[in-house]
Amino acid sequence: MDMQVCSYDDPVARKLIAEVQQEYVVRYGGPDETPIDPAEFAAPLGHFIIGRVDGDPVACGGWRAHDASEPGFEDGDAELKRMYVAPRARRRGLSRELLAELESSARAAGRRRMILETGIAQPEAIALYTSSGYVEIEKFGFYSCSPNSRCFGKFL
Repeated sequence: MDMQVCSYDDPVARKLIAEVQQEYVVRYGGPDETPIDPAEFAAPLGHFIIGRVDGDPVACGGWRAHDASEPGFEDGDAELKRMYVAPRARRRGLSRELLAELESSARAAGRRRMILETGIAQPEAIALYTSSGYVEIEKFGFYSCSPNSRCFGKFL
């Protein structure tokens, strides 16, 4: 998979983000309503990438920086958001490749821990994260009170 850095509001990124939001609608009954500012995913305090296979954009993901001044976060946190692989490209290891690239970019930017929130209706995501060394952490963010939410973290 070829990966390229792009802005969160790039037209290709927006298309993939719309696809992942539709997946949330199917699985949870609505989109992820976590407040997001596209500028949060710009260097040096963020990163967003698109993955292409044979020129076809099939994956995306990014992270945004957080620190202890924000409730529920620690200094050096990078929050993973919009991790997605299109159904036509699944079961080829692309999500693991994308995750490794995002972890590497966060580490290079001085981030110390990658954290994320996912839900119980995404068992394949939970399996990816736990098999990649993530452990369950205290809930944070917009869905911290949701019984369907699970949060994970991994020191980089």
